[in-house]
Amino acid sequence: QLQLVESGGGWVQPGGSLRLSCAASGFTLDYYAIGWFRQAPGKEREGVACISSSGGETYYADSVKGRFTISRDNAKNTVYLQMNSLKPEDAAGYYCAIDRDYQEVVAGLPDFWGQGTQVTVSS
Repeated sequence: QLQLVESGGGWVQPGGSLRLSCAASGFTLDYYAIGWFRQAPGKEREGVACISSSGGETYYADSVKGRFTISRDNAKNTVYLQMNSLKPEDAAGYYCAIDRDYQEVVAGLPDFWGQGTQVTVSS
């Protein structure tokens, strides 16, 4: 069964850090671009960060630049999102998604999605 499974979400105080993981099972991530997206209640889905299949290209939303870092470990078939200096406005459901076309991921149109992990940022 093909799956993307996110983990690492939880509650953190403002200014804290979390590292999200997106593990693939049933297939290899090697040839896929991957993105992290988030959606808070009542808000539109937002692309947070993307990484190309080679890892040579990355994209970050302006709202997270300098605070979030996307990375991939193909040996572990996993993608990470390191989130530092978290703000209350970062609270959302976070989803990873993949596509063979990096531009499709950047455009927010990847083919295959995980189920998400919740991030809560509050004091």
